[in-house]
Amino acid sequence: MRTPAVYIADEVMPFLRARIAEMLYRAGMTQSEISDYLGITQAMVSKYLSGKYKKPPEELAEKIGDVAEEISKFILYGGSKEEATVLLSRRLVELFQSGFLCRFYSRYAGISEEACRSIYSVRRGRGDVLEKLDLALRNLLRLEAFSGLIPEVRSNFAYALPLPNGVEDVAAVPGRITNAKGKPYALPPEFGASRFTSRILVELAEFRPELRSVLNIRYDGDVRHALEKAGFRVAVVETGGRKGEDAIKEITGPFKHDVYDAVIDRGGHGVEPMVYIFGRDPFEVIEKLKRLMKYIPLTTSPQT
Repeated sequence: MRTPAVYIADEVMPFLRARIAEMLYRAGMTQSEISDYLGITQAMVSKYLSGKYKKPPEELAEKIGDVAEEISKFILYGGSKEEATVLLSRRLVELFQSGFLCRFYSRYAGISEEACRSIYSVRRGRGDVLEKLDLALRNLLRLEAFSGLIPEVRSNFAYALPLPNGVEDVAAVPGRITNAKGKPYALPPEFGASRFTSRILVELAEFRPELRSVLNIRYDGDVRHALEKAGFRVAVVETGGRKGEDAIKEITGPFKHDVYDAVIDRGGHGVEPMVYIFGRDPFEVIEKLKRLMKYIPLTTSPQT
């Protein structure tokens, strides 16, 4: 009998470890550090880096590659070995729960896809969302220059469960991100902690479910120039005079026709101009923010 655990060990993990090793090595980690993190010998890391590993079918390889990229980012952003192991285990379980891995495992084990699906029960990954958002938030707060990008109404950073039903399925920062003695400060993220920012992701999930994270920053001439220099795909809206739900629909509306890195809200009467940066997860949002900050003058004054 070939259980899912045997299938993962034989058919998935060699390619997954190889892809993670390649990404970590390109990011500057040594072979010794990679071997310690992945729990394999340095010789095996060297073998992976030389391309000597079995490659799965193209569709499966693409999906595993996405998981490898997510885990690699998690590690590079400071996630511990234990946290990375838990996150990876959840991702593999989710691939079985969705039925995707069952298509491949059923052929490997000689059983029906229905039998495979019956092994796993669906559950929502709330712990995963909180862990990733908290890790990304801690990285954000270490960027002291970010204090200059916090608007008067303050910033929030949110991350939604897949296909959120409401704000209770979106984690965000309670009380928002603020300035404390010239440095960004925030409480740990919680589910249901934001209404407006969370509603943006709930609304967006109806037509761009892959975009599950958002961060808002101030908008001015320097930021506009940086958006252009960084090559962001940007949509422009004005929410001045619109109430909550109408403003949210205005911000998410452009995504019905295309995909954008950011949305500029020019504001208007009673509404502060703002930029909303979107990503598939909080790590992608932080990477986009860092790209943007390269082109923003260091003399930009923090908001008080």
